[in-house]
Amino acid sequence: MYITSLKATVLNYRNHSSNYYTQTFCAGTSAGNPLKKLQKANDIICPYFGVPMIAASKETKVETKLDIANNVKEVVKTLSPYMHYMQPVEKRIFRMFAAYVNKHPEVTLPEILQRHYNEALIKLKLEEFNVLDDVDEISLNLSPQQALEIHRRTTRCRQIILDNSRENTFKRKTLLSSLEDIRPRKDEEEIFENLKERALYLPTSVTSENAFIVKYAGRTQQEIAKRLIRSSIGTIEHIKPDSLGGANSIDNFMLVSGNANSTRANIPLKKFIERFPNIPKNCQKYINQIIRIIHKGGFRGYETYPYKVKRTLDIESEGGIILDLKKYKYTEESAEEAARQARAHYRKR
Repeated sequence: MYITSLKATVLNYRNHSSNYYTQTFCAGTSAGNPLKKLQKANDIICPYFGVPMIAASKETKVETKLDIANNVKEVVKTLSPYMHYMQPVEKRIFRMFAAYVNKHPEVTLPEILQRHYNEALIKLKLEEFNVLDDVDEISLNLSPQQALEIHRRTTRCRQIILDNSRENTFKRKTLLSSLEDIRPRKDEEEIFENLKERALYLPTSVTSENAFIVKYAGRTQQEIAKRLIRSSIGTIEHIKPDSLGGANSIDNFMLVSGNANSTRANIPLKKFIERFPNIPKNCQKYINQIIRIIHKGGFRGYETYPYKVKRTLDIESEGGIILDLKKYKYTEESAEEAARQARAHYRKR
């Protein structure tokens, strides 16, 4: 269950509504440029999803080669060195492509996806129905009037799913947006939040290979191939979302994969951890990596970053992420002094 240097066009759907279930991240992240520069020379892992991220400079190099790839053999040859960067869904799709190389090396990626399309579409519908069934079941804990209203909306979603219309395909936001119109009673707010949280599990091309196949079967070979690595490009993430008052400050920034960034949107970190329970462990790996880089003389001027990010993560996760900095050679006071000296050195240059 599993996309700021990632191009804005890839995430062309900023929606500044007041609710975190439909909102995406926004871009005031220039203060995070030191993290981007740090990534150029280091394969930093995503603190949310735990996979190494691709620097934008590498992305350009790979995509130039993909632009001239004519078939699956050439695409697989180009992407094989970058397979370890791929997110889980993209990695499974890549392995599907790789299975064609020996027997059908001249076939194209769209042709392969078309071969799997019908079966993937059926499986995708079943995935969607499973989530809608759960939403309906949770709604039974609401008042009868509210439960009926939820059932009306999920029934409409089922009709769209079964319709098979290319013009009126079911989109996850169809349900998520419609739920925002409902105002539960005060004593039902927690149940309703649980219901909306379950609706977030509706499959997308980020979390389901079936959704990926259905979405990309009609796309060009270049678009499909580039999608396999674009979700792993390092991006700047607001730990406390910008839309919820989070500062555009390196104290509030981490490098995360574009996939993780768009999946979280502005969901509160505590709730995001409930969906992806390995986040605390991955955040520790991330900060351990940053510490090793600092110990080797990198990230000069930002020696306080581990302490500041530790505090931000602790607050935003409501105690769900407590980073261990015992292996860090700097105390908080000596980190402040090291950062001050580094900044003074750079000013003199």
